[in-house]
Amino acid sequence: MSKVITQKHGAIAHLILSNPDKMNAMTMEMWQAIPSALQAFDHDPEVRVIVISGDGEKAFISGADISQFDKLRGTEEAQAQYNACVSDAYAAPILCSKPVIASIRGYCFGGGLGFAASCDVRICAEDAQFRMPAARLGLGYDPSGVKRFMDILGAANTADIFYSARRFDAKNALHMGFVSQVHPVNELQSQTLAYAQMVSENAPLTMAAAKFAIRQGLMDESEKDLITARQMVKECFASEDYKEGRKAFAEKRTPVFKGV
Repeated sequence: MSKVITQKHGAIAHLILSNPDKMNAMTMEMWQAIPSALQAFDHDPEVRVIVISGDGEKAFISGADISQFDKLRGTEEAQAQYNACVSDAYAAPILCSKPVIASIRGYCFGGGLGFAASCDVRICAEDAQFRMPAARLGLGYDPSGVKRFMDILGAANTADIFYSARRFDAKNALHMGFVSQVHPVNELQSQTLAYAQMVSENAPLTMAAAKFAIRQGLMDESEKDLITARQMVKECFASEDYKEGRKAFAEKRTPVFKGV
């Protein structure tokens, strides 16, 4: 049965996309479950960072579950409802105030590629394969989603992967800047967790302010909320964590941040 699995280990939360019989192809129910799962982690004060992965060894997400297309995308109205559901899932990692890491093994196609693009950081295994097959399926792609790829890859690389619908490997993904790290298959989990642990030890208010500022930087001028961004910076300077950071630096020890 397809599902979204949530786990928590200390300050690191895990969201696992599970439809292993279909290489984690996303069902409507899975798309619908993502926003509430990430919101729960976002509201949990113990969680500092979120890692998203696919279930098993074959795929992160192989795409949408095409067996549902006739029923859920067969009419214009149904297609609009489906697209809204997927858009909400894509928006969830972006709107989450905490860092969201995609840990990618195997296939990352279509909707999986779009969802990975919504995460803050992407780390993959050497066996990762990426593809945007919309042009092979006759699907239109929402402009906001195209812009998300352009923000990461630039216009030329975005045009390449959309026009050609070609597969590209981990080395190519690293070269284009879609992923920031590539690891041997047997090291992906440990390296991702090591990175997540490093992130989790940093000041939560600072990371939230940085994530919000990054998001503003990608918006059109008319949409930016610089007042809130600057207020979040002020809150960092007024925080107990800022005092702890300075004290720990002077004492040559690792700071212990509390998010206040």
